[in-house]
Amino acid sequence: MRQPHPTLFATAASLFLLTACAAMPWSATAPAKTDDGVLTDATRGMTLYTFDRDVAHNGNSACNGPCAKNWPPFYANADAKPHNAWTIIKRDDGKSQWAYKGKPLYFWSKDMAAGDRKGDGFNNMWRAATP
Repeated sequence: MRQPHPTLFATAASLFLLTACAAMPWSATAPAKTDDGVLTDATRGMTLYTFDRDVAHNGNSACNGPCAKNWPPFYANADAKPHNAWTIIKRDDGKSQWAYKGKPLYFWSKDMAAGDRKGDGFNNMWRAATP
């Protein structure tokens, strides 16, 4: 029986890998994904929010203390690396938080399931984060 040429196998494998990668909405280093036009965390699919009082690209969060209990920060792991529009800020408590296009990202404590967006428009200061 004749064996397929090794180059044919390598070409087919490469084509499969490229097709699979092209279907991914984010690179492997991005901490979130897009779900119906809104950013969600990559592991649980929970909606991410921005706060109007945060100033983009200043490296700070305006939501600390009691605010952070209702709007938990989207913390970055110690080994997390900034990538493209994704940056990391240091919070007042010394922990690292993800930011997208310079705006720190948060969860809303009352969102209970993936896809919930109960915090969008809250107090006319909180917005579901969009890419």
